[in-house]
Amino acid sequence: MTDAGHQLPAHGPDPAQSAPAQSPGPPQDAPAAQSAPASQARRAAPWARQLQRASELPGPFRRSFWRSPIRGPWLTSVFGLILLAGIPVLFVTGLLSYAAYNPDLSPLNDQTPGKGLLGFYLFSWPTHPVWLYRLNQGVHVTLGLVLVPILLAKLWSVLPKLFEWPPLRDPAHALERLSLFLLVGGVVFEFATGILNIQQWYVFPGSFYRLHFYGAWVFIAGFVVHVGLKAPRMVRSLRGRSLRAELRTDTAHTVPEPADEGHLVSPAPEAPTISRRGALAFAGAGSLLLLALSVGQSLGGPLRRTALLAPHGQDLGDGPGDFQINVTAAQGGITAARTGASWRLTLSHAGPGRNGPASLSRPQLLAMTQHTAHLPIACVEGWSSGNQRWTGVRLRDLARMAGAPRPASVLVESLERGGTFRQAVLSAGQIMDPDSLLALRVNGADLSLDHGFPARIIVPASPGVHNTKWVASLTFRS
Repeated sequence: MTDAGHQLPAHGPDPAQSAPAQSPGPPQDAPAAQSAPASQARRAAPWARQLQRASELPGPFRRSFWRSPIRGPWLTSVFGLILLAGIPVLFVTGLLSYAAYNPDLSPLNDQTPGKGLLGFYLFSWPTHPVWLYRLNQGVHVTLGLVLVPILLAKLWSVLPKLFEWPPLRDPAHALERLSLFLLVGGVVFEFATGILNIQQWYVFPGSFYRLHFYGAWVFIAGFVVHVGLKAPRMVRSLRGRSLRAELRTDTAHTVPEPADEGHLVSPAPEAPTISRRGALAFAGAGSLLLLALSVGQSLGGPLRRTALLAPHGQDLGDGPGDFQINVTAAQGGITAARTGASWRLTLSHAGPGRNGPASLSRPQLLAMTQHTAHLPIACVEGWSSGNQRWTGVRLRDLARMAGAPRPASVLVESLERGGTFRQAVLSAGQIMDPDSLLALRVNGADLSLDHGFPARIIVPASPGVHNTKWVASLTFRS
């Protein structure tokens, strides 16, 4: 797969690189005023021709610089077909992930307030099935990682196109180049920011949610235009060669594809060092390796031990059942003094016929009717805890106590000091679901401090950051 532009083709130097014939000098009797410009024109002519003829350009701008004999429209089309199947799934699951935050419900939930028409698809996120958000994020994150080797192989296969000369030939070519710029820049940006986020390495120049959201729309615009321009050529390329035949062809029998209009095929190929089936196997093996090292964070069980690329693969809390956590009590600025016997839950109703705020201690909450639900914790980074046995007071019972039997929403506030998600707003559907709880116990024991003691929110199919820990107050709105 190596490109070696410094070697000359076996058949000899490129004729286009031969020195051009020298033009005869100006007549002896030509006026001096005319001979000087003519001489300058002759000196500039080779330089001007070099800007127009790719065969005379230096380095990667010269087509013969790219020497791999397996590059060509067929191999590029195979990688493109895989991405064509996977990238729309990534895009849709990404949009659904953002919809799960219910951004239209409250500015507190909205991480992209300037989205405008880009939020046309938003809807009230459901609470059932309870594994909905876990499945969505597992697919989004795991598929994104699995596609990385395919993406890198695809970029390698079209690398000569990035150095195409002249860069713009006509309006149609300009549109193709613009779509390529948006496509390559967008896909690198989206994959890079996504991988950094799941590893919780926040080195972004702004909010990850905003950058990733807007970047996705820029990328998908370039993707749609590029697919529209290249789809006919891709279909022709895939039909032109047999996949079965290529998978049976070893390195010794690998030959370059015929010259193509897109100039992906090298005009001066070297002897092959890998076959096309080898290149496909190499990229496929990389994808399978990443799958094995990441899918356990979403599936759980024994496979969680294989999730070496997951930041929470083995990051357990100190509570019952040893299930994963995202933010520890120490990271949230939570101390035992703030959550001890003096802790009170403030319960209030901001609406017509509202009662005065109530203050409930943990023993008072434990004395109320308790309900148990088996629910997972699932986070945007793709990890999930598996179902845990949560016990506590139903949110709809607390809404009725606050004087809001039919609440429109509830504002949940945490004891946490700072942080983007120390406050969250839950919808009416989330409040009224019988499995939505202010949880006091988990897996038969009191919550640990890291798991949200003295009380936390647990809502079916909700993003982990909206299952607020260390709850200080609930304000219902009618």
